[in-house]
Amino acid sequence: MTATAPALAGRGYDDIAVGEVLPEVAIPLTRTLIVATAIATRDFQDVHHDPELARERGSKDVFMNILTSNGLAGRFVTDWAGPFATVRRVKIRLGAPNYPGDTMTMTGEVVSMDNGLVEVKIQGANSLGNHLSGTVTVAYPASEGKGV
Repeated sequence: MTATAPALAGRGYDDIAVGEVLPEVAIPLTRTLIVATAIATRDFQDVHHDPELARERGSKDVFMNILTSNGLAGRFVTDWAGPFATVRRVKIRLGAPNYPGDTMTMTGEVVSMDNGLVEVKIQGANSLGNHLSGTVTVAYPASEGKGV
């Protein structure tokens, strides 16, 4: 008997429509998340891991670095988009800092679709306001409908 691998299941380009709202995702902003992801992205700036030095520099505590915010933005969209989608572009702008003890809630909406490309407008908000806003564009392969 021969075993075969199961086919990947997931949404395709033809399953999406402009105006579709992505499910909200709440991300607890733990000190461990902020420090570990700064170190993992090789961002050794003290404001991302040393509370005392962060305060000396005018911050109330350590805060999330942009590489982590960028990664969370892409992950938010790819978790929704499924295994056939690949990230083509992440374009975000930072606002309020992400401090430990808060929660960032990610929201998004499909704003355009063209020839296999899907652009999603995203926002990540915490108790201070919008931490990030921008767009993430994903591409679907040609075999998944009108992909690229």
